[in-house]
Amino acid sequence: MATNGYELGLGLTEEHSALADSVRGFAERHLGQDVLRAAVDAASESLPPFWGELAGQGLLGLHVPEEHGGQGAGLLELAVALEALGRAAQPGPLLPTVLASALLSASDAKAKEELLPGLVDGSVTAAIGLADPLEVTTGDGGVTVTGATVGVLSGAVAELLVLPARIDGELRWIALDRSGLDIRERDSLDVIRRSAVVEATAVPVPAGRVLDGLTEERVRSIAAVVLGAEAVGVASWCTSTAAEYAKVRVQFGRPIGQFQGVKHKCAGMGVELERARAAVWDAARALDAGDDTADFAASVAAVIAPDAAVRCGADCVQVLGGIGFTWEHDAHLYYRRALTLRGLLGRSGRWAESVARQALAGVSREIHIDLPDGAEAVRESVRAELTGLAALEDEAQLVALGDGGWVQPYLPKPYGRDADPLEQVVIGEELKRAGIQLPELLMGGWAVPPIVAYGTEEQKRRVVVPTLRGEVVWCQLFSEPGAGSDLASLTTKAERVEGGWRINGQKIWTTVAQFAEWAMLIARTDPEAPKHNGITYFILDMSTPGVTVRPLREATGSALFNEVFLDDVFVPDDCVVGEPGEGWAVARATLSSERVALGRGNASYPTLADLLKFADGRDLDGTAIHRIGEFVCENQVLDLLGARTVLKQLSGVDVSTTSSVGKFLSMRFGQQIAEFCLAELGVAGVLSVRGEPSDKWMDQVIACRAMTIYGGTTEVQLNVIGERMLGLPRDVSG
Repeated sequence: MATNGYELGLGLTEEHSALADSVRGFAERHLGQDVLRAAVDAASESLPPFWGELAGQGLLGLHVPEEHGGQGAGLLELAVALEALGRAAQPGPLLPTVLASALLSASDAKAKEELLPGLVDGSVTAAIGLADPLEVTTGDGGVTVTGATVGVLSGAVAELLVLPARIDGELRWIALDRSGLDIRERDSLDVIRRSAVVEATAVPVPAGRVLDGLTEERVRSIAAVVLGAEAVGVASWCTSTAAEYAKVRVQFGRPIGQFQGVKHKCAGMGVELERARAAVWDAARALDAGDDTADFAASVAAVIAPDAAVRCGADCVQVLGGIGFTWEHDAHLYYRRALTLRGLLGRSGRWAESVARQALAGVSREIHIDLPDGAEAVRESVRAELTGLAALEDEAQLVALGDGGWVQPYLPKPYGRDADPLEQVVIGEELKRAGIQLPELLMGGWAVPPIVAYGTEEQKRRVVVPTLRGEVVWCQLFSEPGAGSDLASLTTKAERVEGGWRINGQKIWTTVAQFAEWAMLIARTDPEAPKHNGITYFILDMSTPGVTVRPLREATGSALFNEVFLDDVFVPDDCVVGEPGEGWAVARATLSSERVALGRGNASYPTLADLLKFADGRDLDGTAIHRIGEFVCENQVLDLLGARTVLKQLSGVDVSTTSSVGKFLSMRFGQQIAEFCLAELGVAGVLSVRGEPSDKWMDQVIACRAMTIYGGTTEVQLNVIGERMLGLPRDVSG
């Protein structure tokens, strides 16, 4: 199994991991540098030397029904294999052949029983056209096609060509043998797998060769998954190649991956890769399941995956520098492949506009999580317990929720329920079904886990129990004027005195400190200890003498943040959590790896629903519609990343990569929506105008600037992604 985050594939199950490993092994055995470069240097495209082995491995028929000689799996399994093969930039007509068989399998074409077995066993190769349609005419001699179409992938080596044709004013696809067609290979951007121009002059269409039952939308949806899956593989290769180079290339005495500019570029590639994986994964699932929203999901994949591959290809060349711009290095081959895939699928803007118009018309796709065996037994038990809670009055219900372990069920009993990821998912679903609202803990949600993990039983009774009942407001005294994201640089001092500690220092950016009853506080108790040592974690009663809270008026005009001054504040020994000097470990112990988060975002910031409400009935130009489509796609990807995180947790897989990417993307989402809406208002966005939601968006665009700062800036998040996902070296100071 791969260990690096960028090597994990779009499939999530053990079966998918095994399939990806098998295909990677096949690529290592058969797609060496000699094969790749032979295809580059060849005068024209030909069948690659591994074509027979490819068919023998069953890779040409993964998605084809068993009655037609295939494996009977689905598009998702095909996508898993194509990602792995895409990392090898495989030459030959694999992609158009499997796309042709996918279209035939999904159609009602009478000839599919005749055609599919040959495509599966490799005796027939196929090409696919997605551009200009041929014209169909009907005469005494039957049905014929005439015209030309371009961009026919691997057309020069195909025996069967699946091409677009206009029949009775409707765009359809037909399957034609190469005989009678004029096929000319052209100089292609992709120098490994080339495209052709195909011309037909009154070529007869054999009976049953029209792909009945397939709309233009469905053809393009299937193509979006197949081409998108290979694009994910291209993005994966580019990301790993750039990251590995950044680890070993030394400039100015340091690996270039240690420089933030390079680290952030590589991390951005990792983000693009995870976005693409999520989108293609969902589209393949939707098409396999026959969901009503399958074409919507495929449109999202078509917006996300090709552009992601292109960005990763360009950034890979940039990170590699001069070596990446040489003909001998493979980087340009992958960049060419990415550009070609995007071009074949058509303008991403058209796909984004389609997504926007569907969303504005009320189309949406809810993400469902398929729970493993045993879920129903858990659900029955949880539902039975919650039935009684739902009937309680508000105050009694809050007490019962806290005392019953429902608020943070992943915690050990009695504060939680020792709930594994499966039970956490079920609890979340059943609470929603029962209409039960959990208490809003705010910062208390961060305070409870460390105290449960490291605190004394008396501390747990004193503050954990009432917090879980929603009776206590907390704040967090971590950040300082000179120690924001770098908490280990804090200077607040705690000196040992009789019965406790005397604390002096200043904290800043403390949310709701003016209302808080208790605070989480870290202070340096051993100034001689190394940076991350000598720190102690305290809980502080905010009514203690010497605590002064001064609200900070923010850019919005409100005062949610505060600065807190600690002047000779006495904290008794029974308020030390854990051992003195071990506060850094306590502060990090939020048990986040055990928690399954079913939601995302902050309801106080703009959401997609706010955007769609703003756009409803407004006269928007094409550029604005395009941008709305991109927002819809990003919202879908955020939901998908959350679902993939949960599914990984259910399987016991490390979720740090997916969750870090999701956090980074969600930080900027509401911010970008606010900026878009304000810009669309024009003059009405800079002053209150009757009939326009000016006040709301003027406030939101300022408030949203905090989204990419608090909780660790976007730059810090990119460092985390670069170091944890890609294994790039930490900064020297770290």
